[in-house]
Amino acid sequence: MPDKIIAHIDGASRGNPGPAAAGFILTDPVGSQSQAKAFFIGRATNNVAEYTALVKALEAAKRIGAEQLTVFSDSELLVRQINGRYKVKSEQIRPLFRQAVDLLGEFENWKVRHITREKNKEADELVNQALNLERDVENERQLATRNEKPIRLGVLISGGGTTLMNILEYINEGRLNAEIAVVISSRSTVAGVEKAKNAGLDVKIIRKKDHGDIDEFSKRIEEELVAANVDLVVQCGWLCLWKIPARYENRVMNIHPALLPSFGGKGMWGHHVHEAVLKAGCKVSGCTVHLCTNQYDKGPIIVQRACEVKDTDSPETLAARVFEQECTAYPQAIKLFAENKLPVQNDKVKIKP
Repeated sequence: MPDKIIAHIDGASRGNPGPAAAGFILTDPVGSQSQAKAFFIGRATNNVAEYTALVKALEAAKRIGAEQLTVFSDSELLVRQINGRYKVKSEQIRPLFRQAVDLLGEFENWKVRHITREKNKEADELVNQALNLERDVENERQLATRNEKPIRLGVLISGGGTTLMNILEYINEGRLNAEIAVVISSRSTVAGVEKAKNAGLDVKIIRKKDHGDIDEFSKRIEEELVAANVDLVVQCGWLCLWKIPARYENRVMNIHPALLPSFGGKGMWGHHVHEAVLKAGCKVSGCTVHLCTNQYDKGPIIVQRACEVKDTDSPETLAARVFEQECTAYPQAIKLFAENKLPVQNDKVKIKP
């Protein structure tokens, strides 16, 4: 068992107080599940259930010999209290709080972080199963990955790096069996470069204007990808056309902030896309993950996710809603590639079950 463990915890009460359950899922850093358990604890409040989940997770992590632990919870109150940013006022919670703090002190190092409920679905489902059955449950299924070597990603950026950081978050949380082998930026001063370096990633700057033509530019990109032994290239806000070499055919992905084939092509990026969607009066927009060809926004579609376009939307508010869908779609597509589920037939992706 690895010395680094990731725990997702959740607690719930139907009535607050009412029937309550607490659960946790333990995985290693690449997402292989070791334990998934939920406990029916009878009548209790939500906060008691949340803290019970934390204590149960810590006890389980210690039993399997973990020395380093990262805990993810969708309870902002619990996370703030454990990190010393909010005082524990409830007499019901104090004994559980002290027990949790004592257990955390037994680890070499630990982190307790907040995530949204949407990103904590597996633990939430396990807890609801215990509530429905009114008994303890245990789930041994694999969550994010198989016990296989993570795929190596080459990430191409040209801007703020928000998509890059979302993918890195999925990896760090154990929900995506991948590692970022190299980050290539077409610009030297964008925020994404600083974010990548601060995250400890290997960053290369390859600017189109520093090369004589597109062939030379493309060759430099290929050289860095090959040197990093990249399995899959993911374009994350990459704005430059480059010639994809034969060795990376059907191994380069892009995410576009609209439902292709609509609103794609040269010049259709960022706010330009959302302005065009609003001008056309569309009622639905979304995002598209596709395999790349040597044409802008062409190539077989892998995943599409849709969202509402509201009458009151501006390009900025629509962009934010579309990005919420991007945060799910891109990791989903990368996971399908890692599982070898994306064969291309007649220029279309046929996702394997």
